[in-house]
Amino acid sequence: MVEIEPTPVDEESSPPMVRPTVPEADALIGKRNPVLDHGFVVLVDYMGNDNAIVQAARVSYGLGTKSARDDRGLIRYLMRHRHTTPFEMVELKFLVKLPIFVARQMVRHRTVSLNEVSYRYSVAPDEFHVPASEAIAVQSKRNRQGRAEKLPPEQAAAFQAEVRRLSQDAYRAYEKALEQGTARELARIVLPVNFYTQWYWKINLHNLFHFLSLRLDAHAQEEIRLYAQAMVPAVKAVTPVAYQAFEDFVLGAEELTRLEKVALRAMLEGRTAEEACLRAGLPLLRADGKPMRTGEGVEFLEKLERIRAASAGL
Repeated sequence: MVEIEPTPVDEESSPPMVRPTVPEADALIGKRNPVLDHGFVVLVDYMGNDNAIVQAARVSYGLGTKSARDDRGLIRYLMRHRHTTPFEMVELKFLVKLPIFVARQMVRHRTVSLNEVSYRYSVAPDEFHVPASEAIAVQSKRNRQGRAEKLPPEQAAAFQAEVRRLSQDAYRAYEKALEQGTARELARIVLPVNFYTQWYWKINLHNLFHFLSLRLDAHAQEEIRLYAQAMVPAVKAVTPVAYQAFEDFVLGAEELTRLEKVALRAMLEGRTAEEACLRAGLPLLRADGKPMRTGEGVEFLEKLERIRAASAGL
């Protein structure tokens, strides 16, 4: 944790402790942000704001001990130097309705508190996800867990039709099992992972930023990326200064490995990117002499392209 000299607390002169509110965030509470065909993200509640981060860092009471400019600088310093504990003082709670296959990705983020609807106790609704035609693509040859170019329209339509047919058949089997008296906890096993579930999902700001850093990334599956994007307006509303720092120092940043630093030094000395990769030991060619499609050297060149693209937009 960052070491900051605590501000002495005078209990008699300190302002009363009140729950901070953010009008922009209050306006979002209860409003559904639609995702996919039947899903949504709803901000249910929040605790703390930008001032709570500053307060925790300074071990002080009240709305901040210095000017707003100083508070902004402190938040940016904390983010820039990865002093994460003060960000844990802010929490957001969402109600999320999502397909089961997306839920199984979100639950990998184990630093949340969640409570999911149980189809042991309640009957599952007849709601399932059918991918939009523009989301249906072939398997990527570079990324074993990703997609590449879109399927032709007729193939995409055929896949959609098959998803609908299988989902409808599964739900009919589910209903029949319930009608015959099968226990709900057993009947539910016929439902595929494109059926919808929902849960309350509570997380502190530090871990939410970690979630967003992974799930807003272009390599994340498109469906979970849409849910991450749907959470962003609430985070911006609750902690606008912290979110701006997160964009500047995490989302928009590029980390360099030790070998990448060697390659960058070579480029500063006048070497081409390819020559720099060779000097740093970042391979660009396979053993048979063909260009590599993945690997450390390829990733370094991709980082350079992203940096060039970002600087061109300034």
